[in-house]
Amino acid sequence: MTKQNIHREQSASSLRGKEKRKSRSIFMMSCKCLFVLVPVALAIVFATQSFAYPFHAQCTINWEFDSSCKNVSTEIQTQIKKWAGDENCKQGGEKCLYKIVSVSENTLKATHETPAKHYVDELTFTLSAKSSGGCAVEGYSRSKIIYAVLDYGTNYCNLENLITGSELDKDPGYSESTSDSVCTQYTSANCTIY
Repeated sequence: MTKQNIHREQSASSLRGKEKRKSRSIFMMSCKCLFVLVPVALAIVFATQSFAYPFHAQCTINWEFDSSCKNVSTEIQTQIKKWAGDENCKQGGEKCLYKIVSVSENTLKATHETPAKHYVDELTFTLSAKSSGGCAVEGYSRSKIIYAVLDYGTNYCNLENLITGSELDKDPGYSESTSDSVCTQYTSANCTIY
């Protein structure tokens, strides 16, 4: 074997060694990533299965009324206008600082601002005429703050206060349906405070 061939053989051997070390390094990094990612993924799955509330502060409520959807929408809009200013804030609670964003035949969108911290929640009422007469309404309130998780029932109260304030809860066909799984801290909500 010539000196040149020996040098080529040594270079090729060195290159193969470097490639093996590089492959081993990539493999070890992949294992380390999996070692971190798998427990994190399992923790997320476990949390979603065991957490009693939605991951973001929000609330969905379904109501039924004997009144027409037009009447229900009008009553909610009237109540929002009554509580648009900050006058009621002075009496305690949060029955104030509501604002209508848009109104269509089947949808009413509004916001509610908390008086103390001035957080803004988005509210949507979706109205559907029932075949038996009356109106079915889905109310939805969601905190605009992206990191909000628990809300002490504020999103529930945002919606419920409008229904009770307008006295739609006295409608003969009134019924309400919600739960902690779709309404953050529903069972511990205190709407005299929020």
